[in-house]
Amino acid sequence: MIDVIVAGGGPTGMMLAAELRLHGVNVVVLERDAEPSPIVRSLGLHARSIEILDQRGILDRFLAHGTRHPLGGFFAGIRKPAPERLDSAHAYVLGIPQPITDRLLTEWAASLGAQIRRGCEVRGLAQDDSGVDVELATGERLRARFVAGCDGGRSTVRKLLGVGFPGEPSRIDTLIGEMEVTASAETIAAANEEVRRTQLRFGLMPLADGGYRVGVPAAGVSASAPSFEEFTEQLRAVAGTDFGAHSPRWLSRFGDATRLAERYRTGRVLLAGDAAHVHPPAGGQGLNLGLQDAHNLGWKLAATIHGWAPDELLDSYQAERRPVAADVLDNTRAQMTLMSLEPGPLAVRRLVTELMDFEEVNRFLLEKITAIGVRYDFGSAAPLVGRHLPDTPMSEGRLYERLRGGRGLLVDRTGTLSVTGWTDRVDHVVDAAADLPAPAVLLRPDGHVAWAGDDQPGLRDSLTRWFGAG
Repeated sequence: MIDVIVAGGGPTGMMLAAELRLHGVNVVVLERDAEPSPIVRSLGLHARSIEILDQRGILDRFLAHGTRHPLGGFFAGIRKPAPERLDSAHAYVLGIPQPITDRLLTEWAASLGAQIRRGCEVRGLAQDDSGVDVELATGERLRARFVAGCDGGRSTVRKLLGVGFPGEPSRIDTLIGEMEVTASAETIAAANEEVRRTQLRFGLMPLADGGYRVGVPAAGVSASAPSFEEFTEQLRAVAGTDFGAHSPRWLSRFGDATRLAERYRTGRVLLAGDAAHVHPPAGGQGLNLGLQDAHNLGWKLAATIHGWAPDELLDSYQAERRPVAADVLDNTRAQMTLMSLEPGPLAVRRLVTELMDFEEVNRFLLEKITAIGVRYDFGSAAPLVGRHLPDTPMSEGRLYERLRGGRGLLVDRTGTLSVTGWTDRVDHVVDAAADLPAPAVLLRPDGHVAWAGDDQPGLRDSLTRWFGAG
């Protein structure tokens, strides 16, 4: 029997497969498409996702293919300088096209031993007390102890489970694609400046290889997959020219639908990424949200499979991640409203623009978009508990280097604490010089602070809560 079948080989699925393989879990990834998609749905990674890659020791692979950009302008496109003292050692955006992100995550998962099968479409699910039977479109049947549905906003797994996906349908659609143009850079720059005064969803962005990424409102285009003729017709309608567009590489369409799965777990089947939530692309949060889902779920699912997970550990995945998704849905709804050109939303946009001159407001919104402001509710009033801990130097190396195995970590400045009974799950580093905001901190495998203090009884309670009996 397979330990976990991951349905969907996008960034969420590959991140989850890799996290599971860190713990020796047998993983099979089933991806419907025979070849990777060339469509660039995401253009970058935010600070919390960059931290996750650093914690797993693979950030350099992404930095080699990406470009660091300063933070700012992510909330509804309102441009403000980044506030000082952001709570991250990676206070930048990494510009990197999604196909490259997909490839690097796939290579990482494969290098750890995940079995990746392309051209495999899930058609049926049936579960019992000991496992899940998965039927493929070819008629082949597989059995796994758990299944993770990471198969996108139109998730087959979610539909087979009968999980509700309430929300609002798309009201505002945009055409997007990559193509060549003959217009000069000066003509394009002038058009971007002029048209975006009344059409914030319009724009031509130059790519490194000489092509352009083009976006234009989809009003009047009814087809779900636009033709190139429809695309250029929209350019002429909105900008008065099609810029000599030719040689399209790919064309797509996205909307502002907003939906959240009623539950993330049904017995032995769990949902992550767009299978659990869809929202407008405002702020570039979608891919990042999925990676963070997988980072939260992976160690918990592995602990359940290995038998040391506390009873409620796997259910904490929904308890922690669903409110985060609900918040993203809310902030993207707000951003889309602020991007409207109606008089009321424009007035609110002017007000929000003024409020963002206050550094604390600017920081609050930026930490929301980049997810470094996420704090899980662990029932503790201690300000550190539930938050991520930024990377920091230690006597030897850095904090995040200690998290690369996906295990828990106690960083102890006192030298008086112990993780005896949990050493197979939790590493213990005594470092009096560690730059910590507490005498000692216990980090979960996802880098969130489970406990902070200097008392052994409190530490023992937290170890038991998150890592099972010692």
